Amino acid sequence: MDSTGTCSDAHLAALKKAVAEEIDALAPRLIGISDDIHAHPEIRFEERYAAKLLADTLEGGGLAVERGTAGMETAFKGETGTGQGGPAVAILGEYDALPVLGHACGHNIMGTAAVGAGLALAKVMSGDAARAAGLNGRLLVLGTPAEEGGGGKVIMLREGVLEGVDAALIVHPGNANRAHAESIASFKMDIRFHGRPAHAAASPHQGINALDALVLTYSAISALRQQLKPDVRIHGIITKGGDAPNIIPELTEGSFIIRSADKAYNQEVIAKVKDCARGAALQTGATVEFVETGIPYDPMKSNTVLEDLHRHNMGALGLSEPAEPRRGAGSTDMGNISQALPAIHPSIAIGPATLVGHTREMCDASRSEEGHRAVINAAKCMAMTALDLFLRPELVEKAWAEFRG
Repeated sequence: MDSTGTCSDAHLAALKKAVAEEIDALAPRLIGISDDIHAHPEIRFEERYAAKLLADTLEGGGLAVERGTAGMETAFKGETGTGQGGPAVAILGEYDALPVLGHACGHNIMGTAAVGAGLALAKVMSGDAARAAGLNGRLLVLGTPAEEGGGGKVIMLREGVLEGVDAALIVHPGNANRAHAESIASFKMDIRFHGRPAHAAASPHQGINALDALVLTYSAISALRQQLKPDVRIHGIITKGGDAPNIIPELTEGSFIIRSADKAYNQEVIAKVKDCARGAALQTGATVEFVETGIPYDPMKSNTVLEDLHRHNMGALGLSEPAEPRRGAGSTDMGNISQALPAIHPSIAIGPATLVGHTREMCDASRSEEGHRAVINAAKCMAMTALDLFLRPELVEKAWAEFRG
């Protein structure tokens, strides 16, 4: 700390070097954990193996660990700090897999990187160099289940787990290194049609065909897309089409996701989709039922103050961003957190620019050599950015000013 009471650049650089060295020392263990989770894929809210492995690792590194956080069996919270006030920074990790495809979104990397950052920070924050630099702060490492549709982060937010937190950091694997990320609002809904069964050959006129209603709805949604803003995405599947081809379908069901960049406009699109289904019900004589599934996700409100810190730390590690902007965006429950406090959702490359998420190629990349490097570099970026905030509390104030503005 210099004569003005502010941490010097030299102190900050030394602590960043120390935390990077700690992560390098942990590298073989972290890579092993990431590959272990990859080999044991678990879908939303069933991530018992991954949650235990990650929580046990944090606990072994000296952090106080709470399991079953926010009433979710597979959530956890690790905590450490100086006990002297200062900013509160949360580093978040995911570890749920996709049905059938496994870790085709790279969440094995995310959960492991968050734990790696937490272990290294816990050790450095308790050392003499941190005390000499005047490091003050509280670190949370949050294990957030069910990003793939279950909204674990939203539940944590609702239950007050992030109360008092000044900044939330996470890094997602992808096909490029980017400090800025966008995500769009997401709403999930099942559409069910109830008809009347009849013998499909002998007396079809006595039936009401619920499958016709669902197919008409699907076609109407396809036609609707032309009259929607370019950022809107509507996609769905038929999950039940009937019981047998010689029975007029009595019950059918489709599962749909409606997304757009603007949360308010997404509500308008949802209303239009429902009208498509109501029109199909009127045409066929079926009755329609709408069932909201999962938790709605908000768009990402990425904080540029935190982005700039992350970008600088990526550069220090030799990670460069592509010149062209990213095209297309998915949805994440990190968007809900970003609407409540300063947050970022950067990406880290685990493959070429042609790599696409939710594919078998992405699953393979999540345990490749490049995927292994991503575990280490993501952990370093988050740990170094946390140090920036702990040692430069004026940046926290700046991030909040942007958020509130």
